[in-house]
Parts: sequence; C-alpha cells; structure tokens
Amino acid sequence: MSATLEKVKSTAQEVAVGTPPGRPGKPAEAPRPRRLGLALAVIAAAQLMVMLDGTIVNVALPHIQDALHFSGTNLEWVVNAYTLAFGGLLLLGGRSGDLLGRRRTLMAGIALFALASLAGGFATDQAWLLTARVIQGIGGALVTPASLSLIAVTFPEGRQRNRAMGVYAAVSIAGAAIGLIAGGLLASYAGWRWVFFVNLPIGLVLVLLAPWVLGKSERVRGGFDLAGAITGCVGLGALVYGLSGAATTFANGQAISHWGNAKVIVSLVAAVVLLGAFAFIEGRSRHALVPPRVLASRDRTGAYLISLCIVTAVFGLFFFMTLFVQTVWGYSPVRSGIAYLPMVAAIMAGSGLSSQLVARVGARPLMTVGPLFAAGGMFWLSRISETSTYAGGLLGPLMLTGLGMGLTFVPLSLVALAKVPHKDTGAAASLLNTGQQVGGAIGLAILGTVAWSAVASNTRPAIAAMHGAHLSAAAQTALSNHALAYGFGRGYLVAAAIAILAVIIALMMIRVKRSDLEGIDPMAAQTG
Repeated sequence: MSATLEKVKSTAQEVAVGTPPGRPGKPAEAPRPRRLGLALAVIAAAQLMVMLDGTIVNVALPHIQDALHFSGTNLEWVVNAYTLAFGGLLLLGGRSGDLLGRRRTLMAGIALFALASLAGGFATDQAWLLTARVIQGIGGALVTPASLSLIAVTFPEGRQRNRAMGVYAAVSIAGAAIGLIAGGLLASYAGWRWVFFVNLPIGLVLVLLAPWVLGKSERVRGGFDLAGAITGCVGLGALVYGLSGAATTFANGQAISHWGNAKVIVSLVAAVVLLGAFAFIEGRSRHALVPPRVLASRDRTGAYLISLCIVTAVFGLFFFMTLFVQTVWGYSPVRSGIAYLPMVAAIMAGSGLSSQLVARVGARPLMTVGPLFAAGGMFWLSRISETSTYAGGLLGPLMLTGLGMGLTFVPLSLVALAKVPHKDTGAAASLLNTGQQVGGAIGLAILGTVAWSAVASNTRPAIAAMHGAHLSAAAQTALSNHALAYGFGRGYLVAAAIAILAVIIALMMIRVKRSDLEGIDPMAAQTG
C-alpha cells in the first residue's frame, strides 16, 4: 500500500514539473506549465507572422513595382525569392530544431525574419529587396517546423494539446486570408514599406517573450547530414521553382502554357533526380535529415498526403478569387481582403470545434468530413458567375470551405505528430510543412493551367463574335468577365475533385485510434 502511494506521489510530482503523461522519468521539454497560455500565444503569433507573409506582400506588388521600377518578369521574384528559400529549407529547418534546440531555433528564425523585414522595408533597389526576401524565407523555414514541434513537446497529450493544435491550425490556414486583409490596409493607407515594417515590433516582442514562456528544449545528439541537406533542399527548391514557372498564364485572349519551357523542364527533371538521391541517402544515413522511421507509420504518411491534397485544392482559391472580385466585381484591394473575413471566422470555428471533437470521435471522421465540406464549398464556388452577388454567390462557399479546412487541419496535425519520439518532432513537422508548401505550388500550376485554358477557350468565340461588330466597351467587358467566371469555375471543379481525393485517402489510410491522441492518465497507468 505504501509503495503504491509513493508511486502516485512520484507521478504527481512529475506531472507538476512538466513530465509528459504516461512517460515517467522522461525529462520535461517545457518545464513551465503554468505559462502554457503565453507559450501558445508566442508560438501562434510566430507562425501567423510567417504564414501571412506569403500573401501580405502580394497585395503591395503594384506599389513595389512603381517604387523600385521592377519589370513584369522581375516582379514575380519578389514572391518567388521568399517561396523558394522557405520551401527549399523547411526540412533543414525542422532538423535544426531537433539538433540545436527548438526554442533556440524558433528565436533565431524570428530574429532573422524580423531583421530581414526591416531591411526589406528600407530597400532602395531591386537586389536589396530580393536579398531581404530570401533571408525572410530562411527565417520562416526555421520558425514554422520549430513552432509545430514545440506544441508537440510542450503540451501534454489530450485536451491541452488538442486545444493548442486547434489554435495553431487556425492561424496557419487563416494566415493567407489575414495577409490579404492586412496587405490591402497597409498598402492603401500606410504605404508598401509597412507590409515589411509591421513584422519588426511583432518579432521583437516574440524574441523577448520566448525565453520567459518557453521551456529550454532538449537537444538531440547526432551528426549533420550534409549530403541529405544539399540534395533535399536544392531538390525541393527546384521542384517549387519548376512548378511556379509552369503555371499557365493568359494574355491577348490566349492561354500561354509554360510546361514546355526549357527552364521548367530542367528544374523539374533536376528536382526528380535530386529528391531521388535524397531518398537514397536518407535510407542509408546514420544522421538522416528525415529519418525513415518518421514515414514508417501509415497514418502519418496518410496525413501528409491529405495535407498535400487540401493545400493543392485550396491555395488557388485565394489567388483566383482575389483576381475575380477585383477584375470582375471591381473590388478594391482592401474590400477584396475584407471579403475573406467570414472565411477566417469559419476556419477559427472549425478548428475550435475540431479540437473538442477529436478526442470524442477520433481523427478519421474529422479528416473525412472536413475535406468533404471543403470539396462541397469549392463545387459550390464553381457555380459563381459575373452577375453573382457576394451574399448569394461567394459568402456561402467561402464559409463552407473554411469550415472544412478548420475541421481537417487539427486532427491532421495531431496524427502527423502522434507517437513521434521527441527527437524527431522537428523532422515530422517539417515534412508536414513541406507538403503544404509544395501543395501550394502544385495548386497554382495545375489549377492555373486548367483555369486559364478554359478562359482562353471561352474567349475565342467571344473574339470571333466581336470581329466586324461594333460592340460597346461595356459589351466587350461583359464578354471578358463571363470568360473569367467560366474559366475560374472550371478550376474550382478540379480543386473540388482534389479535395475528394483527400477524402479517399483518409478512408483508406487513416486508422489511428482515439487513445493514441488522448494521452494516458498517469494515475491509471500506475494503478492499472
């Protein structure tokens, strides 16, 4: 009896100082449980700062082009420079957190991101700004996997981790929409430089708070996989670059395909070769950048594939819908950003609901229903026309899609990190983030090709009808707007089909049990 009481007392003391439940004797990763709320605020704010930067700059591109005299071709590098550095270095950033300490990596990434933002805001020429964007991408590649892995090692399994993951998922997937809103407001009322300057005070506050609210992370002993880092990072960069350049564009009534472009072909071939070499190296390396054991779980691999599908399907939504409401409906950048607010609210609501339900119904139902809702929202969105109204044609689809995303990403993130040893959480998180980044590039490439090809096919008859006819400017605009609505609608149908693919993957691959996500009651573990 006394021995049992001693065990219970010992367990209670371990829990009090932060030892993860069900893992007696394991050193605590986050020894300050009374500050878990502040810890979550710091992690979520860091992730939001990085995620919204993917779109906040897009709104300011016309202002940047005028100020720094970018050509149309060079202007795209303001986006690509960040995307390539961010996407290419995510795997390295995730493993750096495991080897060097996650809190340290998070702080270094935030500081680098904030300083690069400050430099970008003061840019006086193109090279200066592009260099700052590359450094921002490097900082983001350190922050994103570190923030997700910190949640896994800081918050106990069960209700606390589910809630934390709900907040993390909400800010991650709502970041793009929030970036559009913030970018429109800042570019319109404060100037384009403030889309960069705004990161400095946020970053400064987070760097000061992090040592106070985040426990010092345990460092994993091990060497550095240089060959894997080179092949993996360069291979991912080549893949993102090739897919970004492959997206079909539209000019003078014609869809211009870039899939046959020499740069695109070389980039994609190089990506295949390098990533193949990366997989070969990782399978034989003692200090793999991505240990093969991380992919040994069918559930985890399924979560990565679902994430890839959902981001591929949804990423084009922001691009094409923003273009549609501004070109066809005449929305200002600020108004087009505000139009996404109901979607942000739906994402937040879905994430909160999912974090409560996942312990009751399990991950599989949510990872099935969520993509199904998103598919329904995008199918509904494909019916939009140039004569639709915001309330009748856009509000409902945006909210349904947002709800589906919110329901999906909480259990998806939990499954991706379930049963991962603490020493591998950075690598597991980086794979999830990498899939999302690659999914965005795939989405723009595939959906862009479908949408602009459909726009062109619908524009040609309109041009033929106008030939020899004296149509008013209003009639010509109406024909053009109809072609855009038709083409974008075809793109959303493809997006809906990709979301359905995510449903199929969830049904076939996800078998994780509720107990794997709920944690273990330490009292029951001792007395059972």
